[in-house]
Amino acid sequence: MSDTQNSGGGTSGQTVTFIYTTLPSMDQANRLADALVGEGLAACANAFGGMTSTYVWDGKVQREQEVAVIFKTQAARAAAAIAEIERLHPYDVPVAVAFDAAHAAGPFAKWIADQTSSAV
Repeated sequence: MSDTQNSGGGTSGQTVTFIYTTLPSMDQANRLADALVGEGLAACANAFGGMTSTYVWDGKVQREQEVAVIFKTQAARAAAAIAEIERLHPYDVPVAVAFDAAHAAGPFAKWIADQTSSAV
């Protein structure tokens, strides 16, 4: 494999991990992003507004507008990042799911590792 597309994490040896969650508003998404990035648990957060979620809660089909957030971190920080999401999240049952990248550009993977390594 080349330096620009190694399994999981490029040249750093760290696996790039994405964590997905949803929040009820952009303001809450930004607050959670500030907390995780500020604590070094994530290198970056992308918030996508205007999403509609349909789900069953209390036995009834519900439909709500939500904001999806994807955090970029390294695998070694994923459990701590998810624990912090659960601690700060306004929902009783927040989604917090981690996905490892199969491939990542070397410089990107190194940047993720550099931004999140001080807390490891």
